[in-house]
Amino acid sequence: MKLALYLPNFRDHVTLHELEDLTALAEDLDFDSVWTLDRIVVPETSDRAELQYPFGMMTDLPNSVPVISRGKWFQGMALIPWLAAKTRKVRIGMSIIDTPYRSPGVLAAELATQDHLSNGRLNVGVGAGWMPEEFAAASVPHLFPRRHGHVRETIEIMQGIWSNELFEYHGEFADFPLSGFGHKPIQKPGPPIYFSGLKDPRRSAKRIAKYGLQGWIGIQDSPEDIKRWKGEMKRELDALGRDFPEGFDMCSMIWFVITDEPIDQSPAGKATNLLAGTAQQIEDRLKSYKEAGLTMPLLWPPFRDVPTSKTMDDLKRLTEEIMPKVNAS
Repeated sequence: MKLALYLPNFRDHVTLHELEDLTALAEDLDFDSVWTLDRIVVPETSDRAELQYPFGMMTDLPNSVPVISRGKWFQGMALIPWLAAKTRKVRIGMSIIDTPYRSPGVLAAELATQDHLSNGRLNVGVGAGWMPEEFAAASVPHLFPRRHGHVRETIEIMQGIWSNELFEYHGEFADFPLSGFGHKPIQKPGPPIYFSGLKDPRRSAKRIAKYGLQGWIGIQDSPEDIKRWKGEMKRELDALGRDFPEGFDMCSMIWFVITDEPIDQSPAGKATNLLAGTAQQIEDRLKSYKEAGLTMPLLWPPFRDVPTSKTMDDLKRLTEEIMPKVNAS
């Protein structure tokens, strides 16, 4: 099982120094990758739990995001070139890029440049977004009903631009003539693309099969969720006469903290304390994840109340004490 760090660029208060320390530690501990979070705004209505939809459209969570609207946090995309300059071997990416907030052609060209800045270490996570209020802040409220189609076209445009000296596209969300977009990515045929689908295994399977995607990223998935999602996607892929690409990553963004006393891990849907608990609780859970087919958890530090120094200690303890037992199981 590989490990990834979901950098807490989105929390009530975070500093660049904290993000730099966490990233350096992840690299020292031989983590596979570090990922930033894509968040454009926190509407003030979130502070009163009055968003149109629950967080991530997950019914087990409130109609709010877990960061206050007056929080001091950083934009995830702008951190990627900075991370490229700060690291040498750990892979980097954003989980996930809400494609409707960005022009597909511009995004593809900028990601190619980021791949050069990182010397071929870029991962690309894509998804549709879920918050109408954020679509409004990005000046694309009209795209919300068709956001899944936007993801599809963005994938096609990224792969087309990355693989061709000249490329043209004529679709619903982008329409441009035969054009060149500069340097192609270092990685061939392009950076690995991870798809975030939280509702529909069939849609995820179709994207994986059609575009040869390298991974799937969920959020707060239990081992049972991972087994179900992987099984349903496998059935859909079988029906299409395809299989998971070699080295396919099955991932989930999971809240992580090691506690001194046992934590109630009773099932509570997406609000379950999955990787929050004692070292023994986390070891047992990771063994269950491994058996279910999770290949890479994106470890998500708490949004507040837990200092970065504590998270760093937890990451060291995880890699030095817990993971050897998990990998030996």
